[in-house]
Amino acid sequence: MGRKQSYTESELLDITKKLVLEHGYDGFHLKLLSQHLPGARSTIYQYYSNKEEIVAACMKRVIETVIKKTSAIDETNSMQALQGLLDIYVEESKLHQLLSDAHKISPVNSSATSRDLIFVEQAHITLKDQLTRLFQRAQQEKNLRGDIPLPILIGGFFNLINIPNMMNVPNPQWSKLLFQMWMGGAQS
Repeated sequence: MGRKQSYTESELLDITKKLVLEHGYDGFHLKLLSQHLPGARSTIYQYYSNKEEIVAACMKRVIETVIKKTSAIDETNSMQALQGLLDIYVEESKLHQLLSDAHKISPVNSSATSRDLIFVEQAHITLKDQLTRLFQRAQQEKNLRGDIPLPILIGGFFNLINIPNMMNVPNPQWSKLLFQMWMGGAQS
């Protein structure tokens, strides 16, 4: 019995994400991708012309998902909104690892790559603006200390996703624990 003759674009992007996270952008190549797909390597070219197009499309897809989730956050209560954002960021904790090599992708040879990279950059700005807005409101409402500069608060908050979950706590619980620690500190 031969290999499955084709795969969906979604399957292609899922495998691309997995491989870029495992091998980095520099270690990712079309031969590696084809080794992990059920169909012929030539099928890749039905969707994308080259490595840059595939990886840029993958990045766009992932950040687009995050934007959809973060856009649905009710921002009425700034602290609940920040908790909700942390839930999303913990769930999508590999986002920044995936996007970290975006600068290595050359948009010169493909208008699709260029469009996707522009989308990724604009989405990143949208996420940053949302965080800044919520942190400013939380400070104005006296829910967060006003004597700590906003970039430090945001940086500390955002880096919570880098704390290893050595206890393998489910993501929603892990996010809640991280938020409680961040809000209360480690003092008794």
